[in-house]
Amino acid sequence: MKKIVVLTGAGISVESGIKAFRSEDGLWENYPVEEVATHGAWFRNPQLILDFYNTMRKNLEEKQPNPAHICIAEKEKDFDITVVTQNVDNLHERAGSSKVIHLHGELTKACSSKDETDESCFVEIGYNPIQMGDKAKDGSQLRPQIVFFEEAVPNITPAAKLVSEADILMVVGTSMQVYPAAGLVGYVKEGTPIYFVDPQPRVSALKNLTVIAEPASVGVPKAFEMIEKL
Repeated sequence: MKKIVVLTGAGISVESGIKAFRSEDGLWENYPVEEVATHGAWFRNPQLILDFYNTMRKNLEEKQPNPAHICIAEKEKDFDITVVTQNVDNLHERAGSSKVIHLHGELTKACSSKDETDESCFVEIGYNPIQMGDKAKDGSQLRPQIVFFEEAVPNITPAAKLVSEADILMVVGTSMQVYPAAGLVGYVKEGTPIYFVDPQPRVSALKNLTVIAEPASVGVPKAFEMIEKL
């Protein structure tokens, strides 16, 4: 069974009504990144960050996986698929994907503010808010389990290993401008087919690259059709 790594970004969830980070009407338009998405911001104004992500989490409850999420999950019957996502939503899991690695954290989890990488302090909170005074197992204030700017990306190492072992890499709905995630394509084995699905693809010259300039819900099924013919 072929091993496929599907690297997804904000573009796959846009069709589910989740705004992209860098779009003109993006998620952060009313909030400078420095105020809601950096390590330092948490210590400057934790209440603002809790409010911001509590709102995001509540909004996520209303969203549904779209045909792209569902197609990736359904293709597990034919391929060994691992999703590596830059997204913090849970739409891949809700669509049925069984192997999902979140590079930037998960909106439906909370973590320690003393050590955000301590998985023993991760708490499944679903769509519930985090309040000031809610404590992690280590006694610190709970915070969103989001990898803020200025913080390490713990899952980048296992993600790179998976990409290096993949028979096929599919990249969906990401600008490939955000590092370290953008560097993952550099780990593919020589000769590995790469399928890039995005309505406005901006990619440098890569060997064995097939570009599908379509939204995810259209482009992902097309990519799998091509893969099935290999």
